[in-house]
Amino acid sequence: MYDYIKGIVTRVTPEYITLEQGGIGWQIMTPNPYAFHQTEDIQQIFTYLHVREDMQWLLGFKSLEQRELFKKLITVSGIGPKGALAILASGIPSQVIGAIESEDEAFLVKFPGVGKKTARQMILDLKGKLSDLFTEIEFPDTASSLLSMAENDSLEEAFLALQALGYSQRELTKVRPEMQKEELDTEGYMKIALSLLLKQK
Repeated sequence: MYDYIKGIVTRVTPEYITLEQGGIGWQIMTPNPYAFHQTEDIQQIFTYLHVREDMQWLLGFKSLEQRELFKKLITVSGIGPKGALAILASGIPSQVIGAIESEDEAFLVKFPGVGKKTARQMILDLKGKLSDLFTEIEFPDTASSLLSMAENDSLEEAFLALQALGYSQRELTKVRPEMQKEELDTEGYMKIALSLLLKQK
């Protein structure tokens, strides 16, 4: 129904963004809302409308490849839209595909909500069906954490979110060294930063 929407991002929350286009504010669920920035620039978001009997979700993605991987993931038994979004938020799509192609269950079970059974199902259902999404497939190092391979730098996303909340660059620079000692997701970095910023008040 919708291939993409172009508009201005007017709101960024932990779960969704609001994209204004033609006087309408579209509420769009995304893998990582903080990957989108509140600016006056026109942004293009690739969309997917997920319809159930009791709800309709409009989902948005930074790239066409990310959206197509999402569509493949939700065909796997045990993975719904929220699970697929969590996988895309935690890892680089080309490495997710590489893990499936190499049957790397140890890497796949690192994703939120993915156990051994679901990892095996992902491999059974998708192996050999994803290589056309990316010209270059990366085979992940299972010893590495998902956070270190995330498509977007969680620390930088936390800073962007904090700036959107009204904190100045000067305030954030003061707490950055302490935050860099940790390896967390965006929400984790924000919790630490807010705690440190409140102590400065």
